[in-house]
Amino acid sequence: MSDDMFCYQCEQAAGGGCTVQGVCGKDPETAKMQDLLFWQAKGVAQYAHAAAKAGKRDREIDLYVVEALFTTVTNVNFDAKNIAERVIRGNAVKAKARALAGGTELKGPAAWTAPSDYKALLAEAGDTMRHGVPSIGIAARKKALGDDAAGLQELLAYGLKGTAAYADHALVLGQEDEKVYAFFHEAMDFLSKENPTVDELVGYNMKCGEVNLRVMELLDKANTTAYGHPVPTPVRINPLKGKALLVSGHDLKDLENILKQTEGKGINVYTHGEMLPCHGYPGLKKYKHLAGNYGGAWQDQQKEFDAFPGSIVMTTNCIQKPLNGYKARIFTTGLVEWPGVTHLKNGGFGPAVEAALAAPGFAEDGDPKTILVGFGHNAVMGVAGKVIDAVKAGQIKHFFLVGGCDGAKPGRNYYTEFTEKAPKDTVVLTLACGKFRFNKNEFGDIGGIPRLLDMGQCNDAYSAIQVAVALSKAFGVGVNELPLSMILSWYEQKAVCILLTLLHLGIKNIRLGPTLPAFVTPAVLKVLVEKFNIMPITTPEKDLEAILGAKARA
Repeated sequence: MSDDMFCYQCEQAAGGGCTVQGVCGKDPETAKMQDLLFWQAKGVAQYAHAAAKAGKRDREIDLYVVEALFTTVTNVNFDAKNIAERVIRGNAVKAKARALAGGTELKGPAAWTAPSDYKALLAEAGDTMRHGVPSIGIAARKKALGDDAAGLQELLAYGLKGTAAYADHALVLGQEDEKVYAFFHEAMDFLSKENPTVDELVGYNMKCGEVNLRVMELLDKANTTAYGHPVPTPVRINPLKGKALLVSGHDLKDLENILKQTEGKGINVYTHGEMLPCHGYPGLKKYKHLAGNYGGAWQDQQKEFDAFPGSIVMTTNCIQKPLNGYKARIFTTGLVEWPGVTHLKNGGFGPAVEAALAAPGFAEDGDPKTILVGFGHNAVMGVAGKVIDAVKAGQIKHFFLVGGCDGAKPGRNYYTEFTEKAPKDTVVLTLACGKFRFNKNEFGDIGGIPRLLDMGQCNDAYSAIQVAVALSKAFGVGVNELPLSMILSWYEQKAVCILLTLLHLGIKNIRLGPTLPAFVTPAVLKVLVEKFNIMPITTPEKDLEAILGAKARA
């Protein structure tokens, strides 16, 4: 195993783990700094958990741990020096947490103090990896604990990272829960234990799924309180003539600020990737210059951004290395960082607005084709009676939830083919950026109910869960007995926490692809198969036949 780095937290991890350079673009320095930040956050959490037992908490400590976790999510922060600053700042936060806990010295990450010099910090990360200390870095933990326990630790770690991303989004819009912060501290404290048992690890993973359900509920409340419940809305997918500004990521508040700051300036604002569902929110769609959606999923951004004749703002994760053709007109905000890219703080998007005005913009209108978004749980519940009647009448035979992350690895055309080959008396629910594999195709409708229902961003798995629960109540059966199958794609850590939530809810027979996570060892997979019958995707034809029987061949 190379000493340069080791990371296998995303689906594209090369050959079971990236050891020289991340497929995502992460270099070894950035990887090591992310490992150190996670280690520092564990130490802070150890003291925060001890303080919580005495009924004490501190907001700065809570936010430090959440932001540290989110910062280490795939495609968020590639600036090693910026991450180092966060690691070093953790010394003061940890001291505050230790004082809050009564001043008792704890072992492990809690006892570590980050050097204040960048080179010394980097050397320390390298040393701990080279000497195989069972602490900083995955390689060391694999060596100390074995692949199975280390894999379950990473499953929990990645679930926490995904949950932290959602918690951060909810917090931006004013929704939070002290119990959620308490769980982050408890779980990170648990990850600091030297010899966790497999049963303990499985238990904490299920608890993470439970807490993530609460966090998705908070985020749903945050989004709908601020901007109203999404409503079915046609969205233009080709540009309009004029100046242009593109917003990517997941942050609705950033989009609102950009819409306010571009109003009356002759700039058309476009969404990209996971921002597509924003068009369904009444509080955002009211802005007439929210013109449409440009491009597809995150992995095509270099080609799409290079061709975009305006400025670009990355609000959350999914940034890739900017090409020279657009590096001067792409901006980051929030926790997103890329070395050499201008970072905008405190909701001030003036430089991005000026860059949009300086760029040529689109020379002419494109084809006026639209796609439908806005089928959140409130919209679907509004036609629940119609849906239930269609099922009882035999017009709708099955529901497929085909959603999750998109990515660049071969094999993801499976999801396109699956939806194309699904019988015409089935309905496809979708969410997250995996939808871009098929959301421009024509699906038609069943008695006025669209066969493709776009439920929103990845966190809107909450909507899918609410709809599934409502259907199970209406038909008097458990969710696993519904004519509903889940065909999921994964790429990064938010998909992991959603999977843990589904498992926490006892949902079985999930098909996962395009490949299974490298951190899920054969022994761990055996447990998941035995308990939940989770399975890898095969081919669209075989999976449809397995789900629907002979009807799939009709």
